Parts: sequence; C-alpha cells; structure tokens
Amino acid sequence: MPIRETVRELQGKAANLALRMPISWVNILAGPPVTLDGRTLDGRSQWFLRLLARSGHPPMHKMSVADARADIDAFLPLLSGRPAPVGEIIDRTIEGPVGRLRVRLYRPAGAVARLLPAILYFHGGGWVIGSLEAYDLVCRYLCARTGCAVVAVDYRLAPEHKFPAAIDDAVAAFRWLSAGAVGLGIDPARVIVAGDSAGATIATVLARLVRGDGRPPCLQWLFYPATDLGLDSGSYDSCGERFMIGRADVEWVRGHYLNSLDEVADPRVSPLRADDLAGVAPALIYTAGFDPLRDEGKAYADKLTAAGVKTIYREFDSLIHGFIGMRGAIQAAARAMDDMVAGLRHELAQLGR
Repeated sequence: MPIRETVRELQGKAANLALRMPISWVNILAGPPVTLDGRTLDGRSQWFLRLLARSGHPPMHKMSVADARADIDAFLPLLSGRPAPVGEIIDRTIEGPVGRLRVRLYRPAGAVARLLPAILYFHGGGWVIGSLEAYDLVCRYLCARTGCAVVAVDYRLAPEHKFPAAIDDAVAAFRWLSAGAVGLGIDPARVIVAGDSAGATIATVLARLVRGDGRPPCLQWLFYPATDLGLDSGSYDSCGERFMIGRADVEWVRGHYLNSLDEVADPRVSPLRADDLAGVAPALIYTAGFDPLRDEGKAYADKLTAAGVKTIYREFDSLIHGFIGMRGAIQAAARAMDDMVAGLRHELAQLGR
C-alpha cells in the first residue's frame, strides 16, 4: 500500500477511535457548543470537525482530483459502521450512453417476496469523487434495513466526463432497471430513485426526466440534495465555512462538473430552476442543519409541494453534510439514518394499500 494511503487509513482509524470516546469527554474536548441559525451542532460532529482541523487535512478545494477521490475512498468506509448483513451482492455492467456502465446489485438476506422494491442509488461527491467502493457500507445498510434491493450506479465522473454525462448515465440505468426488473427479481412498479448530495441531485433530475415513462419511479429519496448551483441561498452565508464542506469546495466541484457557468441555469444542473415539476414521483427530502445546501433542499421541497407533489421534508438540525457516511462514528447520524429508513418503509407500505 502506498505511504500516502497508509497515512490516510491511520488518520481515519485514529479519528474513529477518538469519536468513540464517552460523550462527557467529547463535550469537554470539543469546546463550547456551536450554535448557528437557532441550531446547536451535535457534540460528536463538532469533535469530528475539530479533529479534521487539527489533523492538517487539506480541504477538498485545495486537493487534486486524484487525491480527493483517494481520500473519500479511504475515509468513508472507516466511518460508515460495520457491514450490515445482506443476502447477495452482484457486480455487473450494463449498456450506457457511450459504453459499458458498472452497477452493483444488493439483495436483502432472507427475502421472501418474489419481486422486491428497489432503490436505484447515486452516490455523492459533487459529480467528481465517490465510488461504489466508498459507498459499499452505506448501500449494505440501506438494503438490510429497508428490505429493498439496492442498485448502486457507477456513473461517469467529472472532469473527465462533464455535464450532462452523469445525468445521461442515470437515465440509461433507470431504463435498464425498469425494462429488466422482473428478471432481476425487482418490482418495476416500486423503483425508488435515491442519492445523497450530488447523487440526490442526479436522482431528482432523473425523476423529472422520466416522469412520462410507462413505469416512472414510485418515490424519490433524497439526502441533502444540491438543487441550485448558483450558490446564493442563505445557508451558504451562515454555513459556508467550517462545516465539512464549504462554498469554496462547492465552487471547486462545480468548476470540474460544468462546461461553463452558463449551465447553472439548466434545470438538469439546478433542479430548483425547473419550470414544471408536476407529475414527478413523491419525495422524501432530508437536510442537515449545518450544511450550506440546507436552504436549497428546503426550497426544493416547497416547490414540489406547490406543484402538487406529495413531499415529506425533514431537517436534522444538529448534523453536518455527509452524515449518511458517518453512521459508525456519530450516533446522531445513525439515529437519523434509522429515521430515514423508517420514513421510506412507511411510504412503501402506503403504496401497497
């Protein structure tokens, strides 16, 4: 293993051990509570951010693309908890817009239904970083706890493949899954499109683009989506620094993803700017209180509601961006994930009535 990767792994393990300290110690070491916009930052999240700051770890916008990708692949599995038991994991490739596209299929253990609901999942990472490997533990958890099959998509990343490559891959993956669902043991009427951060953006754009298909998605399950790359919401002013990702990081990924800033107005880039959202799948949208993307996630939920789309919105007001990958280290993140799973299971049960 290269020295740099060894150091990353050791740093991640050290951070994980530090985060498992008794909460009384954490509260002392993390310093006075951080309050912002009427919210109080979770203590372990605050301690995690302080550990990152003390480590000298550079922010994403000061890293090369290669180093940023290696970082998330090294760190996320160390923070994502123990592997949840699943029945089967299959890697395969499908036909994409410009060649083969890799997907990973997870099936829950002990599944008895002939046709399972499925979560078509798009990982986060600003369209630039993230991978099936980085998000493997997240997808195992979602599969095991929801009882759904999970199909994770290894969509093309920028800057090698700029907008709209990721969107085109998402549409191809959805239509492949919809057409071949029964052969995979999946119910084509119960396909959920889901993702976190940039992956949630991809999922919600996909839901709008395929709403006229014969079998559109039944639900959108969105974790802190980026819905307007203009970066001008109020939470960019209050949370644009210090809280896992900042304005400079989003500008960095935006610069790699887009061909020009003129594309910010395209609703496939900024779904909040779509003229017509009527008829898209019902949505469950979750945001974090200490996240520059917070306000645009809420604005998108409001816009869906105004368009007549059933939308359930919840803010986890003490958490930071990226909490879906921190279940093993931050208890409040684990509780939030349990709550989001419960919300999905409830909505799926409603569909079956």
